[in-house]
Amino acid sequence: MRYTALDASLFELNRKNLVKELKKNSLVVVNANDINPTNSDGTLRYRQNSDLFYLSGIDQEETILVLCPDFPDKKYREVLFVRETNETIATWEGHKYTKEEARQASGIKTVLWTSEFSKLFNTMMLMGDVEHVYLNSNDHYRADIEIPTREIRFVQWCQEKYPLHRYERLAPLMHQLRSVKSKHEIAAMQEACNITEKGFRRLLKFVKPGVTEFEIEAELAHEFLRNRSRGFAYEPIIASGANSCVLHYIDNSQVCKAGDILLLDVGAEYANYNADLTRVIPVNSKFTKRQKDVYNAVLYIQREAMKMIKAGEYYYDYHKEVQKITEAELIKLKLLDKTDVKNQNPDKPLFMRYFMHGTGHQLGLDVHDVGSMYHKMKVGQVWTVEPGIYIKEEGIGIRLENNVVIQKDGLLDLMKNIPIEAEEIEDLMNSKK
Repeated sequence: MRYTALDASLFELNRKNLVKELKKNSLVVVNANDINPTNSDGTLRYRQNSDLFYLSGIDQEETILVLCPDFPDKKYREVLFVRETNETIATWEGHKYTKEEARQASGIKTVLWTSEFSKLFNTMMLMGDVEHVYLNSNDHYRADIEIPTREIRFVQWCQEKYPLHRYERLAPLMHQLRSVKSKHEIAAMQEACNITEKGFRRLLKFVKPGVTEFEIEAELAHEFLRNRSRGFAYEPIIASGANSCVLHYIDNSQVCKAGDILLLDVGAEYANYNADLTRVIPVNSKFTKRQKDVYNAVLYIQREAMKMIKAGEYYYDYHKEVQKITEAELIKLKLLDKTDVKNQNPDKPLFMRYFMHGTGHQLGLDVHDVGSMYHKMKVGQVWTVEPGIYIKEEGIGIRLENNVVIQKDGLLDLMKNIPIEAEEIEDLMNSKK
């Protein structure tokens, strides 16, 4: 792996916290993600199942984790199954975990080959007094799964083979645990943000009229990779001019023109943890008055939002307050009229024309991380704060996004060192000349 391995104590603690939430006489199974095909004999780049990584630290395909905390033989209360390698695999694919390496990475003493799973699993299910079987699934509220994953196939196989056990959903427990980050996780996310900062600062010296969006993407990729990231945490949005008003613009194919703004929604990944940054810069190093007015309005909204986000608040109550502040700023920008706002249909508020998305989401092993949007915010959660104003008729889309950790007193802004003031950005861009 290119990143510095996270301490095994993180994964040991994560497993202990999960075990506390299980019913008595329970067994848990978590599978690695598939290696997904493209065309011919090609495959997509591998990305580990976030839940499996959270519980084991193992970043390799064909891995299975089994937890059975009440099993009579203590040796098998935690079992990690990893893919057995051989000379051919080593020649064609490279190094795979040895059993000892897997032990060191995960803190799990009993490590077996994946080929040994079925026999031991059968013994545990039938002779281990197992009553409750926790199986995993992707229960993210945004997920729309059409392809049977390794987890889905395992659920089907397990329920057919052992139909009389009591099956439980693992996902709600994982969502609850993963939403609150430990110091090790926050450190990994800080590193992802630090790498993202380096990429952004590099762009301030590179962007000028005539460069293409994909050249900018290449500059970011270079900086991320050279700093031990595997690359982008998500498909980067490099949106110049009118493209800045397209929320998920990922073509990144246009030429940046003088007088345009450039919206950058990008983030580096580090050790499977993610950063999620949005900044807007002027292509020719100087905002127009109108661009700066809109920019400063969004920056004001973000700073007001950061004053409100805290433990004990409900996300949707917080989001409604941000919407009210945005509405007031839109009136100041003469995009909305006070009288029209006063008489608007509350079910179709006028501000939605210019601000149509959420103020943020949880962040972690997944960019849109697990955790309920309907529960109160908690200390240790990491949220994005990303208000925006999009004026399609003027080709101006401004969104500003930072990643913050909710603390007992205030916030820890993981992106506090990344330039955000309009004047600072202009000064840095012009200092290259």
